[in-house]
Amino acid sequence: MRVIHALGITVDAVRRDPVLLILLAGFAAVQFLHPATAAELFTRVDWRTVLTLTGLLVLTKAIELSSFLDWLAQRLLRAFRNERRLALLMVVFAAGLSTVLTNDVALFAVVPLALSLSRIAPIRIERLIIFLALAVNAGSSLTPLGNPQNLFLWQQSGMGFGAFVVLMAPLSLALMAVLLAITWCAFAPRALHFHQQGPSHDVRWPLFALSLVLFAGFVALADHGLGPWACALAVVPLLAVRRDAVLRIDWLLLLIFVMMFIVLRGVAGLPALRTVLAHIDLDAGQTAYWAAAGLSQIVSNVPSAILLADYSRKWPALAYGVSVGGFGLAVGSLANLIALRMAKSARIWWRFHWASIPFFVLALGLGHALQGAR
Repeated sequence: MRVIHALGITVDAVRRDPVLLILLAGFAAVQFLHPATAAELFTRVDWRTVLTLTGLLVLTKAIELSSFLDWLAQRLLRAFRNERRLALLMVVFAAGLSTVLTNDVALFAVVPLALSLSRIAPIRIERLIIFLALAVNAGSSLTPLGNPQNLFLWQQSGMGFGAFVVLMAPLSLALMAVLLAITWCAFAPRALHFHQQGPSHDVRWPLFALSLVLFAGFVALADHGLGPWACALAVVPLLAVRRDAVLRIDWLLLLIFVMMFIVLRGVAGLPALRTVLAHIDLDAGQTAYWAAAGLSQIVSNVPSAILLADYSRKWPALAYGVSVGGFGLAVGSLANLIALRMAKSARIWWRFHWASIPFFVLALGLGHALQGAR
């Protein structure tokens, strides 16, 4: 009976998740157009990324259970009692963190903190999470370590680390300048008052200290491409000392990522799409830029970078295009999906697009102008 009950809850959760339903419909369509075997579907999934995401979810849940974020949120609110100043701080912090820890890791640090802030003060949390998603996409465009597409293109290009940063700096700085200006306008300079005190004295410091040590080791292993070992380092100790940190993670988010790899890589591998790309002159810089930005809106920016690198050697244009392509539709960047899922709000999905699509249009213009000036 327990198994049947759990299965019923899972099916109900899937039915109420629009992103997962869209992916399942997309999977059916791609399989109809270009059938793949179970083995082929399995190989489409980047299991290293999935395991890395699993470890991040577990560590984030452990830090949340330690109550440290509630403690930190209270201190931030005492220092920044103004909503505008707090939003600007969070946006800058998220963008800066994403330049060295990748955009998804940055979100796993800042979104739970934002949620803790919202529990003790009347912050417009959905708006703040939307701006944090935009911030990590803008900030991560600066360095090869900022996101997977940059890392891939950097390795393919043969450029030095510093040369890549210099290449991306004009776009990244321009995006951040626009984002900070919009953030200033989007958040009022109104005072924030505690509507509940929250836990200020019951932080579980041993659990937080363990999570911090595990997080440092996790990042070091993941940064060297050892995703499975990084996941094991996060999961095994916490299973022993705090099992609910593992059992209570967002399992549907993991399923969404698996389905995204299967569906989006299936779309990218469609013969019709490859035939179209083969007839486009992607060795022209502006063409490569627009193709990368546009294709990212269909199959996300990481698969776009991988696919277009087979047809173009214009690495700067591709890097600009996939960075801009992370804005717009939520599918443009996996970081968007992580942020929106962590918000646990149905309304945030359409509200995100009200902000992200206009920002995408602005980013397209900036990227086009900067690409043309090169």
